[in-house]
Amino acid sequence: MAPLRKLLIPTLAACAALAVLLNLGFWQLDRLAWKENLIRQVEEGVAAAPVPAPGPSVWDGLSEADDYRHVELRGRYLSGTVFYYTALADAAGPLSGPGVMVYTPFRAEAGWVVLVNRGFLPQGLSPELREEALAVPSGDRPLTGLLRLGEKPNWTTPAPDQGDRIWFARDTTDMGAALNVPASDLAPYSVDLDAAHTPGVGLPQAGETVVRFKNDHLGYALTWFGLAATLVGVFLTYAASILWPRRRDG
Repeated sequence: MAPLRKLLIPTLAACAALAVLLNLGFWQLDRLAWKENLIRQVEEGVAAAPVPAPGPSVWDGLSEADDYRHVELRGRYLSGTVFYYTALADAAGPLSGPGVMVYTPFRAEAGWVVLVNRGFLPQGLSPELREEALAVPSGDRPLTGLLRLGEKPNWTTPAPDQGDRIWFARDTTDMGAALNVPASDLAPYSVDLDAAHTPGVGLPQAGETVVRFKNDHLGYALTWFGLAATLVGVFLTYAASILWPRRRDG
């Protein structure tokens, strides 16, 4: 009985650790299924025909399932522009590198307002070309693009540069406040314009929504399961040394 008593605490600790490792592995498998479903949903949404952009009556019910939905709306641009800093890689258009996405408020025919990402503006433009690119289009017009839910900065996100109106997270609520758009009128999402809306001057370069996703969940799951298998092997080796100790020579 002495060896069994000696194994009691290590057995309980090993079982607890094994349960944690297995739970982490299965959680990563759940995340893998979620991520694959999200990727499939985005691919289908980007390629689908546009549907009307959601109005105020359904804003409270928007979820991740609505992100990247291809939408359409009609209205006119309002004055004012803010920017979202980015470093564009693998661009769909000819320009890439560090720069900003250009956001301008747009009033839909029904009266509510949404921030529209008109496209990418690279650093290093001449003042004349930048001024031309930032000119707000006038008149009533139809738009199509991808719905992007707003995001909130975390503790690693730099604070907005209020002087140059540059944000480092797509915080559409904060952007709208800087543009004096009433919060009750502002959609909780923005619309990334389709590439077809790039103006003749070529800027802002629309159609640059990033729809690529990092998907490492399977690797993480295998890591946790591998650690669980290692734990079992180490424990069995230890238990065997307690239950069947080797005799010392001499």
